[in-house]
Amino acid sequence: MIAVSVIIPCRNEKKYIAGCIGSVLQSDFTYGEFEIIVCDGQSDDGTIEVVKKIASAHKNLICLENKYHVTPHALNLGIRNAKGEVIIILGAHAEVYHDYLARCYELLSKEKELGCTGGVLENIFEDEVSAAIAAAMSSSFGVGNAHFRTGMKEGYVDTVAFGAYKREVFQKAGFFDEELVRNQDDEFNYRVLKSGYRIKLSKEIKAKYYVRGSTGKLFRQYFQYGYWKVYVNKKHRALTTPRQLAPPAFVFFLFAGAIVSCFIFKVRLVYFAVIAIYLLTSLAAAIPVSEKFSRYFRIVFSFWILHLAYGSGYLEGAFHFFLMGKKPSAGRTGSSR
Repeated sequence: MIAVSVIIPCRNEKKYIAGCIGSVLQSDFTYGEFEIIVCDGQSDDGTIEVVKKIASAHKNLICLENKYHVTPHALNLGIRNAKGEVIIILGAHAEVYHDYLARCYELLSKEKELGCTGGVLENIFEDEVSAAIAAAMSSSFGVGNAHFRTGMKEGYVDTVAFGAYKREVFQKAGFFDEELVRNQDDEFNYRVLKSGYRIKLSKEIKAKYYVRGSTGKLFRQYFQYGYWKVYVNKKHRALTTPRQLAPPAFVFFLFAGAIVSCFIFKVRLVYFAVIAIYLLTSLAAAIPVSEKFSRYFRIVFSFWILHLAYGSGYLEGAFHFFLMGKKPSAGRTGSSR
């Protein structure tokens, strides 16, 4: 009996895919068998060769072709071919702890109302730039109440990273939305909650995540998050999470305030006061997550990128989807990985 299916969507992840698969293969799991399904988006960097070599020695690893390249197609392809009672979604940049599968399976088995569970991400960096980004993403100032990143909360939440789902959830809530290049996991978890299930984050469930080593890639990633979040809002005619409004409100204030303050002195005073407060807050927030002074200002800069990128993407999405009534633009449909 296959108890757990681990689905790994990937494209051009030669550097990380072996570590990701290897971490799952080393799992201590005694509740039955588990399988790994890699859904590859026609990689051309040698990823497929790496996967096939590992698969030749492990019969519980299979590789499927995702001809559409993007993540939600890969996830749905894996789900349709999965045989497990529990289905875990895992990113190619992640590595799970040896008890990840077992703890997810145990928690879902114990609590009837749970549809999904997940744990805390341990950000792994490979150079000073990624170290600063990792620190910024572990701060509540940087990512808000994304508790799976900050580890500040255990209990019921609205979303998790690398979630483990009961098979029945997909029968009731549906599959991942294939229109969404980004935010497909948040949107799906929103439907999980609307279907009457609960989502639980456990600090005992842990995974490692290799952080982007480029501020440019980080900006594109979070710009896309903001952009696609608006499309999710429009589809559901609701705010999936109120906290999403803070970055776009701040970015709008920066642009609108800059214009208005040129003509109104009192507005100018408020404008620069708000900017000063934000700068001081970002400087203070970097202190507890900075292990050494040489990394400190990089962390502060990473905060700015996270907020400005997400906010700018959200505003562009609001303009496209609500004001212009457009579908996602061609330039925003590709992954930023």
